[in-house]
Amino acid sequence: MSSHTSHLRAPLILGNRTMAQLTDDILSPIERKPTGLWWLAFVIAASAAALGCMAIGVTFYNGIGEWGLNRTIGWGFDITNFVFWVGIGHAGTLISAILHLFRQKWRTSINRSAEAMTLFAVICAALFPLIHMGRPWFGVIWFVPYPNMRGPLWVNFRSPLLWDFFAISTYFTISAVFWFVGLIPDFATFRDRTNSRVKRAIYGALSLGWSGSNKHWTHYETVYLLLAGLAAPLVLSVHTIVSFDFATSVIPGWHTTIFPPYFVAGAIFSGFAMVLTLLIIARKVMKLEHLITVEHVDNMAKVIVATGMMVGLAYGTEFLIAWYTGANYEGFAFVNRATGPMAWSYWIMVSCNVISPQIFWFRAARRNMVVVFVMSIFVNIGMWFERFVIIVTSLHRDYLPSSWASYTPTWVEYTILLGTFGIFFSAFLIFVRFVPAVSIGEVKAVRMFAHRAAASSGATAAGAVAGLAPSPAAAKEAPAHV
Repeated sequence: MSSHTSHLRAPLILGNRTMAQLTDDILSPIERKPTGLWWLAFVIAASAAALGCMAIGVTFYNGIGEWGLNRTIGWGFDITNFVFWVGIGHAGTLISAILHLFRQKWRTSINRSAEAMTLFAVICAALFPLIHMGRPWFGVIWFVPYPNMRGPLWVNFRSPLLWDFFAISTYFTISAVFWFVGLIPDFATFRDRTNSRVKRAIYGALSLGWSGSNKHWTHYETVYLLLAGLAAPLVLSVHTIVSFDFATSVIPGWHTTIFPPYFVAGAIFSGFAMVLTLLIIARKVMKLEHLITVEHVDNMAKVIVATGMMVGLAYGTEFLIAWYTGANYEGFAFVNRATGPMAWSYWIMVSCNVISPQIFWFRAARRNMVVVFVMSIFVNIGMWFERFVIIVTSLHRDYLPSSWASYTPTWVEYTILLGTFGIFFSAFLIFVRFVPAVSIGEVKAVRMFAHRAAASSGATAAGAVAGLAPSPAAAKEAPAHV
């Protein structure tokens, strides 16, 4: 290899594929009938979702007395799951918006699936505040002002729970619009390829009259950039506001100013882990290894180890603050986490979130799909336990020893948790069945970018081997606006 090629980065799209071949690769899972493996996964996920809905129905019928809560521990699995799913939804907007603003082109093969994951995770998260009301048809009215004989009765704007409502609804709305706008060119491509009148009508309506003209691409890129600018602050604001549910209280273990950055780092940490869990499976099952490459997995593993170190620093800082303040109750809360009757949950959290990601310091581990997949599962387990530790271990031993209590989840709580995973995976399986899992236009743009980079470096021969050099057919096919 010549000296001027040694500094070139590995291509983001493998194989010297033409534009038409890339389109076929991305749309083939939609155009062909679902495989037996897809049906098996969907039946399992839908069954879990059905069980969860049954448990939610039991909760609505009998009330939250079906859960293992008591006077001391008023929050358990419900708010733990709420914070967990909100965190899972962070990676989609981060990959799509912030990395787009920073011109990180490795995002192009993974952003579509991450955005969809965001929407499904937020839907799962939104279920838990409603379920926690016990009778949501009575309680939801407190989220909106309503008229009465004394005029409008306003909601309590000082409540962090109300801040959650506005933050999450705004986040979901912007994320949904951002996701849909990115899909418009791909909907038009499928509209022009399908032979089914029904599909042509549906995808034609969804494509909003897209023609692929230079004018349409110019407006599209402007709108996409504006939405990315709107969505980027939400990555920081949403989980910051969720952390205020705890930080604005006076309970030891919650009342700390480190929670906002700590929660944001943890949300990105868990969100990227879930993206890896899904995409490592999807790239194999849908045969997208040349689009979702080892380089994409490597970059996401680097983000995980970076945010994992931030989370580990936060764990240590919490103990330092508790010791430095000299507050007896605060110090006891953290010592109790590590040595009390629920210390097992704390050490599961530390092992999964702080120790296990350190393997990603090794390049061979970051590029081994089995290792990355297993580590992503560990991180998701650890991040769920992090929320459990914050909530339950801070509540079960409060100021008065006479009110100390334990917490044992019931089968209803376990089933609701299982059901949300069923809803999440069912929605994702439907997504990959009817919507392109990879952005066609953005992947083609990255391919041409790689070609130009190789050509400008004079590495045409080496690039052809690595899939960088454009073929004559591709050069003819590539439109100027892609």
